Amino acid sequence: MRGLLDQLVNFTSSYLIIPDFKPTDALEIVIIAFLIYEIMVWIKDTRSWMLFKGIVILLVFVLFASILNLTTILWIAEKTLNVGIIAVIIVFQPELRKALEQIGRKNIFTDFLLSDDSKNVKERFSDRTINEIIKATYELAKTKTGALIVIEQDISLSEYERTGIPIDSVISSQLLINIFEHNTPLHDGAVIVKNDRIVSATCYLPLSDNMELSKELGTRHRAGVGVSEATDSLTVIVSEETGKVSVALEGKIYRNINGDELKQYLITAQNKTMDMKRFKLWKGRRQHEKNINE
Repeated sequence: MRGLLDQLVNFTSSYLIIPDFKPTDALEIVIIAFLIYEIMVWIKDTRSWMLFKGIVILLVFVLFASILNLTTILWIAEKTLNVGIIAVIIVFQPELRKALEQIGRKNIFTDFLLSDDSKNVKERFSDRTINEIIKATYELAKTKTGALIVIEQDISLSEYERTGIPIDSVISSQLLINIFEHNTPLHDGAVIVKNDRIVSATCYLPLSDNMELSKELGTRHRAGVGVSEATDSLTVIVSEETGKVSVALEGKIYRNINGDELKQYLITAQNKTMDMKRFKLWKGRRQHEKNINE
């Protein structure tokens, strides 16, 4: 019996090799898994998803060719590999550029190292600006007056400012309403807001070529989405046909929002993280009190 156990131990020790697993190996696995997951999610959310599936199908086809030893197909795949890599980079160029821009916008180390108090130091615009934009937006919505208000955040909008007429005025609801009034010289195009000032009007914006956008959306909405794809700006859009208010942010459009929702978007753009939390808590407490009173 003893000899049988010794033989079993010798057999398992010769064939079962336990790798030297260190804590850094676990860290590498977590990082690689996270990167692969993020890449897959990024590809899934872009128009390149169908192209990516086509590439995967081709790779599977080459794998079967390798298993079956189809030499001609393998020779063609080998010769076109270098060209294929360059072609993939060219095809995915817009998506790769957007991905790198998104990585650059994420202040990973800043968010990790700085406290909430230090984050609130850099305030892009005042509470008064928020109130004036909201007031003007819904006054324009009542009369179904089309409007396009682009609010600058971290990425400069100077290249779009130059396409319009400089104003450089303190922001007010009366001025915004007057700018977008029908049959006025400044009503066509977008208004760009920087800090607490209207810097330019009648600005031209890039149109989004996202085919997933609703066919109901016109040029004004596509321009709002287009500038949010190229920059980190927040765009407030008032529909001339329906009078509904929408917000374009990070290449997406959020339609038919009310005043409270618009205020939340503007507070987030204002860069007052703690104030945003207080606003949500205050809103929840007010809703709770309302339910109790009812």
